[in-house]
Amino acid sequence: MDRRQQKTREAIFEAFRSVLSSKSYTKITVQDIITEANIGRSTFYSHFETKDDLLKEMCTDLFGHIFSESLNTEATHDFSLEVGNPSSMITHILYHLRDNKKNITGILASESGALFLRFFKQYLSELIVGHLLEDVKRKHKGVPDDFLVNHIAGSFVEMVQWWIKNSMSHPPEELAAYFLAVTNPG
Repeated sequence: MDRRQQKTREAIFEAFRSVLSSKSYTKITVQDIITEANIGRSTFYSHFETKDDLLKEMCTDLFGHIFSESLNTEATHDFSLEVGNPSSMITHILYHLRDNKKNITGILASESGALFLRFFKQYLSELIVGHLLEDVKRKHKGVPDDFLVNHIAGSFVEMVQWWIKNSMSHPPEELAAYFLAVTNPG
């Protein structure tokens, strides 16, 4: 994707976030988004087929970075030397959620919240399979992996919702420690 296309895509994402902060998801139209982004209808449709596709792509971009294998130095945190450490990966996710609090809470407060949470849980499940379950000795070997992954991912989603509801008053490191203490599959 060239820079012009990337810039247009970012303008669409920003317009969507802006409209989402003032209007419920089901009431948002493509016209609302293109008006806010100051682009034409054909430009929108050259990037996205529907507003659901826009939401999915926005989640994919956000989660693609949050769940990246490489943890880079960032403005609010640096886990670049702790690749593969489950605690660092969870804390990294929590920092990003906190840094994007306005967008995340806007999405979760709307009807799009269920769709967002489904994508979020899907990415979490992949992370859990790839990093938290590998080479771990489990006490209860009869529990199927897919059940365990679903349980851990669901627990994380519920924890994030609790955290947001409580104004994100706990620091990410503390929340990560709580999460690992109650979900350790070992």
